[in-house]
Amino acid sequence: MSHFTVKPWDASLRLVAVAATLLILSGCQGSSSPTLQGYVEGEFVSMASSEGGRLERLLVTKGERVPAGAPLFTLESRNEALLLRQTDRQWSAAQARLRDLRSGKRDQELEVIRAQLAQALAREKVAAQNLARESTLFDAGIVSRGELDDIRALAEEDTARVRELEGQLTVARLAARDEQIREQTATTAAARATLDQAVWKLGEKGVAAPAAALVFDTLYKEGEWVPAGAPVVRLLPPENVKVRFFVPQPLLGRLSPGKVVVLSCDGSPAEIPARITYISTEAEYTPPVIYSNETRAKLVFLLEARPTTAAPQLHPGQPVSVRMP
Repeated sequence: MSHFTVKPWDASLRLVAVAATLLILSGCQGSSSPTLQGYVEGEFVSMASSEGGRLERLLVTKGERVPAGAPLFTLESRNEALLLRQTDRQWSAAQARLRDLRSGKRDQELEVIRAQLAQALAREKVAAQNLARESTLFDAGIVSRGELDDIRALAEEDTARVRELEGQLTVARLAARDEQIREQTATTAAARATLDQAVWKLGEKGVAAPAAALVFDTLYKEGEWVPAGAPVVRLLPPENVKVRFFVPQPLLGRLSPGKVVVLSCDGSPAEIPARITYISTEAEYTPPVIYSNETRAKLVFLLEARPTTAAPQLHPGQPVSVRMP
């Protein structure tokens, strides 16, 4: 998790830049390529974790340049690792239960029912033979009707038992009821969501650089407690370096977003091309003036430009000269 912050510079720096712009303009009224004054500003990326914890490892140092994806820091994550293990097992159990409901009884359980059915069929066969023999004896007047009725009841009971076991075997081959399967499917999905959340929480314990950048500052030391959302490292990607400068009102019409200007700074012989990205719509602070044809030349406007190529020699707060080619 990260967010962008722009460091505010002291108002006196802006006032100095305005004054320098007016001074240079007064000496360059006849020049077709005046030089203006500005300063470098950085848009810092504050790297933080959404989870709090003790800073276990700080993997970068202030002033270091890191590539995209480079690990920056890690927080203590033992609790999150245990939670991940727990939720992973709960998800596995929910999956197993759902498979069991969809597949019906196990083979061993089916074999038990088949064996019971075989026994019932054997008893039914014997009962049918006894009933046939007793019926013959009844017709011969050897046994009473009561004895025949008892034999017939036993035969019917054995037949009913066979039908019962045949039904149990049919049901055992089926999956669980649709309602049970839907309920377990929802439980399994919830377990998966909980697992995904645990994976995310564990991942938040380690933060990497989103892009190649300069490590501008580190804000915590190893062993310190870091609250959730508190920046630990401040990065300054090359593309987040910009120059702010002030243009007198008479020159404003010569500039527009996208136009290229040339930057120069002390200690760097090479000039740096930069592209204008922003032009203020309001005049910056100057001593009180009356808006007349005689005084409107004192107005200056803030512009921003970004280098078109990497410029490691530019540092936030550094004064620069801006030339309009």
